[in-house]
Amino acid sequence: MAVLLIAEVTGADLALDATAKALSAAKAMGPVTVLVAGAGIAGAAAAAAALDGVTKVLAADDAAYAHGLAEPLADLVVGLAGGFSHIVAPSTASAKNALPRIAALLDVMVLSDVTGVVDADTFERPIYAGNAIQTVKSSDPVKVMTIRTASFEAAGADGSAPVEATASAGDKGLSAWVEDKVAASDRPELTSAKIVVSGGRGVGSEADFALIAGLADKLGAAVGASRAAVDSGFAPNDWQVGQTGKVVAPDLYIACGISGAIQHLAGMKDSKIIVAINKDEEAPIFQVADYGLVADLFDAVPALTQKI
Repeated sequence: MAVLLIAEVTGADLALDATAKALSAAKAMGPVTVLVAGAGIAGAAAAAAALDGVTKVLAADDAAYAHGLAEPLADLVVGLAGGFSHIVAPSTASAKNALPRIAALLDVMVLSDVTGVVDADTFERPIYAGNAIQTVKSSDPVKVMTIRTASFEAAGADGSAPVEATASAGDKGLSAWVEDKVAASDRPELTSAKIVVSGGRGVGSEADFALIAGLADKLGAAVGASRAAVDSGFAPNDWQVGQTGKVVAPDLYIACGISGAIQHLAGMKDSKIIVAINKDEEAPIFQVADYGLVADLFDAVPALTQKI
């Protein structure tokens, strides 16, 4: 059994948190080789080589991989697949774009959002918005899967694996990068933040979301939102936490004005400590919260921000 872990690369940098957590899952399947693909990725390859449990790093340094396009990356991975029994990647937007194509080219199924590794052939994944855990045993010759990183601790960084250059598979021109539009922010990235402060429909307006942002900034936290808040136009799409948004598992999750619909709980119920602020004492969020405050968020959040 040998595992190829496709590292998450942003620009020329390794997305360390996502890659290290996916590595923790991959190590349970066999010896792990990490593929770092991009342009100017020598630093990213070195960072991947330092992760505990990596046996080798394959560095594919080519402009074809600079923007994470699925087509050239899939050709590269399929060309390398012969020596591996498992191909895994963190469950990110880029991996969910590339891995179904890789699986199709290899004529195997893709397992998405794996949260547990029973053995090298058997895996666990959530279904029904996280209300049930499905155990899947795959007989495919190559197992292709994405790892839900919120379910695993990050691997350490005391390793010293060798880095080996691998030949590019080239670019057939099936797709082309046009531009990236990235919002700059001093806040931590939502899926890797240690603290997340989220607002829901109860916040009431986009202007009042400044209360949530103010508390988050005091705590050095990321800002999240429920789908109801996003659909109402209170918050941008990339803040959405839930079944159809981002899955987070911070050390501290503060939910303000969020009722706790099942779709939202699916995205944050693995948080270490959950704090809920809601004026409705019957709100479902209190069933999963470690600490609950029945209060109007317009009174409680400013007071909490001032105390901090």
